[in-house]
Amino acid sequence: MNFEFTEEQQMLRESLARFLREKYDFETRQKIIASDDGWSRETWAQFAEMGLMAAAFPEEYDGFGGTAVDLSVIMEEFGRGLVIEPYLPTVVLAGGVLRHTGGEQAKELIAQISAGEIVMGLGFAEPRSRYDLFHVETKAEKQGDDYVLSGHKAVVLAANIADKLIIAARTSGNIRDEDGISLFLVDKNTDGLTVEGYPTIDGLQAGDVILEQVKVPAASLVGEEGKAYPVLEAVIDKAIIALSAEAMGVCQKVCDLTGEYTRSREQFGTPIAQFQVLQHRMVDMFIFKEEMTSMAYMAAMKADTEGHDTRIAASMAKVQLGKSCKFIG
Repeated sequence: MNFEFTEEQQMLRESLARFLREKYDFETRQKIIASDDGWSRETWAQFAEMGLMAAAFPEEYDGFGGTAVDLSVIMEEFGRGLVIEPYLPTVVLAGGVLRHTGGEQAKELIAQISAGEIVMGLGFAEPRSRYDLFHVETKAEKQGDDYVLSGHKAVVLAANIADKLIIAARTSGNIRDEDGISLFLVDKNTDGLTVEGYPTIDGLQAGDVILEQVKVPAASLVGEEGKAYPVLEAVIDKAIIALSAEAMGVCQKVCDLTGEYTRSREQFGTPIAQFQVLQHRMVDMFIFKEEMTSMAYMAAMKADTEGHDTRIAASMAKVQLGKSCKFIG
């Protein structure tokens, strides 16, 4: 496979890497996490000015490309910098749903995302759903011109800081049917909606979303009623590929930091980098990092090519992610 980047992708990488190096060091990140908001609105606006949001969307939405490789370039640098701003939930998850469903609703919201004006989240998981996207107990019942939502969505990334949420709810069928799942756009301030927010173990913001007779207009339906499962499946696959690229950046940074340490740390008057047993370990780390890199970009390239099974590629990358991050970490 050809893993060479376009000139635009290389420029994107260099400008983002320079910004994170100069404006988003580890001490800055720690201060952001400790702040009242737990994330930086100023940094979010700067990401928008740099075109990072628009880069994830195709030209039909006034984006700059929208390929999985473009997204991977951004996510890799975010991994190096351990960026905590809500790019994954807003751009990849919620933005991915809007990109799949299309229409005027999508154009309006994607324009706001690209401008850095809103934060969004996607509520698809539930306390008892495990990893089955089709397991949806949250209900949406039609009442006149409205839908009434009731249920519980678990670990919704950015739920506590989002302006709007996209909620998966069942409009028909049994709780484990693939058919009958619909998506609804819900303003976070809607009556009956409660968010129990918390930070995740890696410093991100998330929350459980409790819906008690939440009434939304029929226009809040995102996409076709009862046909959301294929959309969720496709979006989650792309999100896994994006996270694989982020993990690639993490692995590279850990290898760099470890290398620096072994060259500067001395034992018995000698840098420990000269000890053969540690050299072997560093070589093993390098191999795991390269395997992660190859698998992540293979998945991204397959996601952008017609005729390939994105789900298989995403699963392969996810397996390697677990192996590489565990060993290198």
